[in-house]
This record gives sequence, structure tokens and C-alpha cells, in this order.
Amino acid sequence: MHKSKALLTVNNLSVGFHTDRGDVTAIEDVSFEVRAGEILGIVGESGCGKSVTGRSIMRLLPKFNSFIDPQSEINFEGINLAQADEKTMRTLRGDRIAMIFQEPMTALNPVFTIGWQLDEALKYHTTLKKSQRRERAVAMLKSVEIPNPEQRYHEYPHQLSGGMRQRVVIAMALCCDPELLIADEPTTALDVTIQAQILRLMDELRKKAETAVILITHDLGVIAQICDRVIVMYAGQIVETADVYSLFKNPQHPYTKALLESIPQTGRQHHQTRLPTIEGIVPSLFDLPDGCRFQDRCTFRTQECVDREPQLSDEVDSRKVRCFFPLENLL
Repeated sequence: MHKSKALLTVNNLSVGFHTDRGDVTAIEDVSFEVRAGEILGIVGESGCGKSVTGRSIMRLLPKFNSFIDPQSEINFEGINLAQADEKTMRTLRGDRIAMIFQEPMTALNPVFTIGWQLDEALKYHTTLKKSQRRERAVAMLKSVEIPNPEQRYHEYPHQLSGGMRQRVVIAMALCCDPELLIADEPTTALDVTIQAQILRLMDELRKKAETAVILITHDLGVIAQICDRVIVMYAGQIVETADVYSLFKNPQHPYTKALLESIPQTGRQHHQTRLPTIEGIVPSLFDLPDGCRFQDRCTFRTQECVDREPQLSDEVDSRKVRCFFPLENLL
């Protein structure tokens, strides 16, 4: 467990969107912190709010139809990002806070060379001369293990493989030595070999620079491999937080347990004809149940779960859980 001071503290973050069907809350009362040199994983099914959480920190949600609750706080080194103006955010983005986006082909501009795009970030956030910026860009490409970095510097995104493009995106995010890195599904659509290389690279870089990392993913295997702590989200809420070892060894929320059981494991025999799955579907954010949001899919449901909404518990042994009957009390 990292004992350093929290670099980022998120308190009661609620974010919503204006839609044709009315306003809808995408994430509700999300609170957590991340420390220097720590990798915090945020995991959950598609639509649970994990990417909205990351983009809210970066203030990259669409301005025309999104809103952040006035009571929300996103404190980064004394700056409340939830209330910061665009000028302040522009000075932070790409410099002290950086983000790796989910799809590298859309994160890179296809009409500019790799070198031009790296140079743009360095030109905006540093005082380096042009020759120094080029040296820095080539060094960053080399640091993310791109072969022939001098040649790649002059190439366009379409000339690189998916894995190489993702490495370029990581190099761009890290070129100004950010204190906080938000990685949104950084290994999506990559084969397992490239995925392992990308994760190893991120782990090495955060150890060297003490960079804090928020890793957003739906893959619990990735979480197990690289994260220190984990947040599990469901239908816009945090349902469990714990250190990675405790979460995998002893999940306390039924949803977390169901997620872990649905992971295919080599060597584990299945006597049934199908792999374990979570029955049912995630409730619509426009039509949430009155009680627990997981109630329709939970095998431990009681009437209390239907009548009342559980709150996230106080932290005990670095763990919080949103459940009236945590599994440690039932199993």
C-alpha cells in the first residue's frame, strides 16, 4: 500500500447528461484517491461509468450536453478540477495530467507525422528548442520500445501496427512527464503479447517516475497483473473498493464475486456445459430500481435490497462495499 500523500482526491463526483429523454445521471457520488507511484484500477461492464469518470477528471466531456454536480470535487494538488476554467485545464492537460485514449487510431491525427504530433505537445508545454524537442520525441519513442525511432518519427499513423500506434499514444502522454496518467482501456484490441508488453511498459514507467496511474478496463486479468488497488463500478456507482489481493481472494460484493467467477481460467474444470455468466442485464439509467441497482441479478437478494438503496460502507482494512449483506457475512 502506498503511504504517500494523495495526488488526486475525488469527492462525491456526480456527472450527468442532457438527452432527448431528459437529464440522466451517468455516475453518482464517486469518491476515491490515488497516490504517487500507485496504479488504481477502475473495472466494470460497458456503460458502468468508468470512462465518464476518467474524462470528467480531464474535463473532456462534451460541453453542450454534460454537467457536473456543483457539490462534486476533483482535487489535484490544491486545484479543484471540477470548477477549473478552460485556461487552467489547458495548462494541465498533456503536462501534469495526461490520458491514453481507448482507440489509438482516433487519438492520432492521420494527416500529421508521428514526430509532428509529439512535437506539438512539447512545444505547448515546454521551453525546449526545436532540436531539443526532436531529441526528446525520439527518446520517448525509444523509451516505449518502438524500433527505429528516428525513422518512425517521420512516419504517419497508418504506417504503424495497432500495437505501435498505442505505444506512440503512450509516448505522447508521457512526453511531458505527467504526475497523473489516466489510461482508458489501453490494451483494447491488442493481442496478448503486445498487451503484456504495454502493461509492463506502464508499470516500469510509473516506478521510474513515481507517476500515479488510473487504469480503466473491463478486463480483470489486466487488473490482477498491474494494479495496486481496485474500484468496481456498476450502473454509475462504486460497489466495492479494495487492494487487488484482497479483492481477488475475498470479494465481498455479489457483483464482484460474479465478475470473478465469469473469468475463464486455464486448468479449472467446469462440470456444466456453459461458463458461468451474470444473468440479466444492467438496468437503464433512465429507469433505475428504488433499492440496490444489482438486485435483479443478485442471488443473495432480500426484501431490504428491494426497498432501500445501500450506501457505500466506511473503510475497513482499506475496503469499502455497497451491500447490506457483504459476502464475508454470508459465506
